[in-house]
Amino acid sequence: MKLEGDRKVRIVEVGPRDGLQNEKTILATPVKLEFIRNLIGAGCVEIEATSFVSRTWTPQLADADELWKLLPEPGIYSALVPNEKGLERALNVGVKRIALFTAASESFVMRNINRTIQQSLDEFAKVVSMFRDAGGKFVRGYVSTVIECPFAGKISPLEVSVVSQLLLDLGADEICLGETVGVAVPDEIRKLTEVVLKVVPVQKLTYHFHDTRGTAIANVAAALEFGIRSFDSSAAGLGGCPYAPGAGGNVATEDLVYFLERSGYDTGIDLAKLAKASLPILTALNLPVASKAQRAILAENQTC
Repeated sequence: MKLEGDRKVRIVEVGPRDGLQNEKTILATPVKLEFIRNLIGAGCVEIEATSFVSRTWTPQLADADELWKLLPEPGIYSALVPNEKGLERALNVGVKRIALFTAASESFVMRNINRTIQQSLDEFAKVVSMFRDAGGKFVRGYVSTVIECPFAGKISPLEVSVVSQLLLDLGADEICLGETVGVAVPDEIRKLTEVVLKVVPVQKLTYHFHDTRGTAIANVAAALEFGIRSFDSSAAGLGGCPYAPGAGGNVATEDLVYFLERSGYDTGIDLAKLAKASLPILTALNLPVASKAQRAILAENQTC
């Protein structure tokens, strides 16, 4: 049965960047490339591959320049860029899609990048201008702590909408709302979405959920009610936030794909192949299979 356009869901796989940036083990570039090739083979089209951040502060992604030059075809790749210096590195290796990071919480931005929200946006204005002048194609604006900040407490939907609007004004092509510490329940996501959709067109809005308390899939379901058809996820649920104490991993791509496909949505991802895609990474990091859908699928295929 052919699904209608609104039954197609875009998934941005963030495992190679957000999934690995907080791990203590530093993986070799070929191991990361194998992971990315496996994801491509499973049908993951859009992948946030790395970040051009300080090699000192984030040694797990210190090989960003080398990795980017080796990324396999086909694939739509993006990279996180924190500032002008990071952008220069990204442009030198041909990056055409970038992500910028701020938050709806002043405390969080200050602890993360040692700037106020406005200072981060002033920096981003320069970055976006340089990027466009160099032929850059796509800019994502991350807004973290959209429900609650680990340092400042609850965040109002209005605060999130204001920062989202400012990012659009700077030239962001889409806004990604990050539920950084994984505390939200569906009613909070509904209230937030109602407010943010007043300033951000639905086709430009993406959600990035963490599954700290097991509510990520329920929150995806709430966002779907509003026509949101774009979500971030990380294979095997890898990753968290190094600046958010207690924050669990990202929602697992396996769990997200299972939920969406079972609910009649089309992700274009082969779940059986996806379940195996992260196994070499989990082995390298000495981590167990944590995604429930991944465990079930592997057991069905007698591979674990």
